[in-house]
Amino acid sequence: MQNVVFKLPDLGEGVVEAEIITWHVKPGEEVRVDQPLVEVMTDKATVTIPSGLVGRVVSTRGSVGQTVAVGEELVVFDTSSPPVASSMPTTSAKTNTGGTAGGGYRDKIEEPSVAQPATVPMVPRSTSTGKVARLAPPLASPAVRRRARELHVDLKNLQGTGPFGRITHTDVDGHLRSEIATSGPRRPVGLLTTEIQMAGMRRQIAEKMMVSNTQIPHFTYVEEVDISELESLREHLNGRRTEEQPKLTYLPFIMLALTRALGRCPQFNAHYDDKREVITRYEAVHLGIATQTDRGLCVPVVRHAETMDLWQAAQEMRRLTEAARDKSISHHELTGSTFTVSSLGPIGGIAATPLINHPEVGILGVNKAVDRPVVYKGQIAIRRILHLSGSFDHRVIDGADGAIFIQRVKTYLEYPATIFI
Repeated sequence: MQNVVFKLPDLGEGVVEAEIITWHVKPGEEVRVDQPLVEVMTDKATVTIPSGLVGRVVSTRGSVGQTVAVGEELVVFDTSSPPVASSMPTTSAKTNTGGTAGGGYRDKIEEPSVAQPATVPMVPRSTSTGKVARLAPPLASPAVRRRARELHVDLKNLQGTGPFGRITHTDVDGHLRSEIATSGPRRPVGLLTTEIQMAGMRRQIAEKMMVSNTQIPHFTYVEEVDISELESLREHLNGRRTEEQPKLTYLPFIMLALTRALGRCPQFNAHYDDKREVITRYEAVHLGIATQTDRGLCVPVVRHAETMDLWQAAQEMRRLTEAARDKSISHHELTGSTFTVSSLGPIGGIAATPLINHPEVGILGVNKAVDRPVVYKGQIAIRRILHLSGSFDHRVIDGADGAIFIQRVKTYLEYPATIFI
């Protein structure tokens, strides 16, 4: 046996460790060149690591959710003998002179003698009930196996839809639904549960929010803002924009209003190092834009927002949020924010208590804009109203200062011409 140890490679950008998200191989499996081995996550960037050789997996190190350092062992391969391609016996011996789809090695396949039993690939065979009977043990995670046992589901009767035929929780659910539809419920529906391993981005979000909520003494200040004039300006600019210019939402205006307010209140554009008890203020405004993706919440960073005009801010914000959602965003574009803004748009509600993006000292939550009857210049009028929810680190920001800061943002938004002066 000739064993080769495959270690977690250097993934660049100063990454020193990675969290295992999904294993694509298992011990005993034959692997070819460029076949995916494992999927890992580093600072919210997901990377699939392929094999660089041909061989059989002897062992793997690390379970899903476990962190592995760069240079640590991931997989041990046996490369002493290349894998033999499965083939039905033929009437005469032959040599395969072509490489496999991804391997590049050559195989010699000989016909077994008449006295030898022919070896055929193990494949599922259909039963009369339409279920699948396996000759090999079914492939499933420990959580799926445990759940199947609790629900008295025989995994040998399921066809897996996951990678390499792996049986998933969805396959178990589909099997239960089909049984209920054909023979009625076997057990109370209330016993159907799903266990989800906290891993990847969801785990990183949980850890970061725990730090923010337990280590930072928050206070939140909510203010009502009349953005009727801003809405008129927004509609005017959208009606005259070029094809290259993005459609304006409220957020680019709020970004510019924030940069003006942060310029007048520099104590908000800062980080607090609670271990060293040091406050670091920044001249540049690197705005974090909280963005919801199918993997969870992430915060792309618009760098030097204080130097941008309205269209530049809108264009850069759209570029970064789209990159975050399609997973093409870089590690650099997800780090280094000095203040964060979070907007849920039309589902933003009336008010919120946003959690600070540690180690920053403040965050602005933007709530839903609605038309409401209000007193305007002594008369009842329908105006466009928006609520802002600012949360601040009370170790660094006093309550009065937090109120003054939000009031300055409010003034810029209610008189939008002042944003550009």
